[in-house]
Amino acid sequence: MEKPLTQHIGKDGKPLSLKEYEKVGGYESVRKVLKGTTPKSLIDLVKESNLRGRGGAGFPTGMKWSFVPLDAPKPKYLIANADEMEPGTFKDRILLESTPHQLIEGMILASFAIQADQSFVFLRWAYKTAAVEITKAIHEAYDAGYLGKNILGSGFNLDMHLHTGVGRYMCGEETALLNSLEGKRATPRAKPPFPQISGLFGKPTIVNNVETLCCLPHIVNKGAEWFKKLSLTGDAGTKLYGVSGKVKKPGAWELPMGITMRELIEEYAGGMQDGLKFRGALPGGASTDFLVEEHLDVKLDYTAVAAAGSRLGTGTLVILDDKTCPVGFVKNLEHFFAQESCGFCTPCREGLPWIEKILDSIDKGDGRPEDLKLLEFHTKYLGPGNTFCAFAPGAMEPLQSALKYFRADFEKHIHDKRCGYVNTNNYQMANG
Repeated sequence: MEKPLTQHIGKDGKPLSLKEYEKVGGYESVRKVLKGTTPKSLIDLVKESNLRGRGGAGFPTGMKWSFVPLDAPKPKYLIANADEMEPGTFKDRILLESTPHQLIEGMILASFAIQADQSFVFLRWAYKTAAVEITKAIHEAYDAGYLGKNILGSGFNLDMHLHTGVGRYMCGEETALLNSLEGKRATPRAKPPFPQISGLFGKPTIVNNVETLCCLPHIVNKGAEWFKKLSLTGDAGTKLYGVSGKVKKPGAWELPMGITMRELIEEYAGGMQDGLKFRGALPGGASTDFLVEEHLDVKLDYTAVAAAGSRLGTGTLVILDDKTCPVGFVKNLEHFFAQESCGFCTPCREGLPWIEKILDSIDKGDGRPEDLKLLEFHTKYLGPGNTFCAFAPGAMEPLQSALKYFRADFEKHIHDKRCGYVNTNNYQMANG
C-alpha cells in the first residue's frame, strides 16, 4: 500500500532536514516544473489527477486554480489553510509537524500554477511545534534557493511567510481567513467577487488545505494516472483518515480513498472499547451529519458519503458509543458552535445560543415535547441559504441527524425528566 504523504515520517514523528528530504526526492517536482512546465500545463495535470480539496468541501483543486487570471498584475497570493480547528480533526497537524518541507514544496508548485509571488501559511495558534518546524523549514528553503528571487535560475519569484491565527474557528472559512490575515475582524465576505479574482488585499488569491498541497509533489513526480489508481473509488488519491472517541486505538492513518467506515474503525482503530457498541459517527469532523450502523459499509469518499446523507469533510470520524448520551453529545457540539459564531448574521448569532439553551434544558430534564419542533425549525432556519456563510448550516448537520437517528433519546429525556446515561460529558473528541 503506497503512502506518499506519510512515507517519510519516522516513528519519532520528527521531520527530515532539508538534506535528508532531498535525498528521498524532495523538491524534485519543483526542479521538474521550473525546467519547462507552463502554469497551464501544471493546472491541467492537477485537473486530470482529480485531486479534490482535503479541507472539507472537496472542490476540484485544478478547477479552483483555473479561475485565477494568469495575466492579472502581481501580487498574487497562495495561502495554505493550516487553521485546523474543526472538532475531532487532527490530520493536518501530522503533516505540519512531521513533513513541513513537503508542504512548502506543494506551495511552490501551487504558486507557480497561478503565478503567485507571495505565499502564507495561516497556522492555528495552538500548533506551537508546527510553528517551530515550519519556520525552520522556510529558512532552509530560502537558503537552498527554493524560495526568494529567481528560484533555481528559472526567473520565478516566491516569498513565503508564516502567519499565526487568532484562534477562532471562523478563520477556517477562506474569506474570513483573508480578513484575519489583513488584520480585520474574522467575518466572511460576500461572494462574488470570489477570492480567485479579488482575495487578499483585493488581489487574486488561492486558499488550499495543507493535505491538498502535500499531494502536489507526488502528482507531478508520478503522474495523474498513478494518483487516481491509489484510490479504491472514483475520488482519487490517498486520504488521511482519523478516528476519535471510545475506540481501542484512536489515531490517524493514510489509506486509499474509499476505504469503508467499518474497515477504518475495526481494522485500524481496533474496534470499540470493551463493553461498548458503535452507535454512530460524524464522518468528517463535528460539522457533518451522523452516519449510523446501517452505514458502516459506506465507502469513505466524497461521493458515497454524500449519497448516504452526510459529508466526508475532513475524513476524521468522531464516534458515538451506546453508553454516551447523544443529547449531551450534540449539546456539547452546539455549545462550541455558539461560542465560535462570528456574530455577523442574525440566524447564526441568535439561533445557535438558543439551540444550546434548548438542548441544555432537555439534557437537565426540563425539556418540553414542543422543544423538538423548535429544534427542527432551527435546523431549517439556520440551514443552507438562510445565513451569510456555511458556518451555521454546518452546525446544524449533527443536530438534524441526531433528531433523525436518536429521536427516542430526546423523547425519553423529556418524558423521564432526566438523562439516563452515565457518560454524559466524556466524549474524548480529539482536536490537536
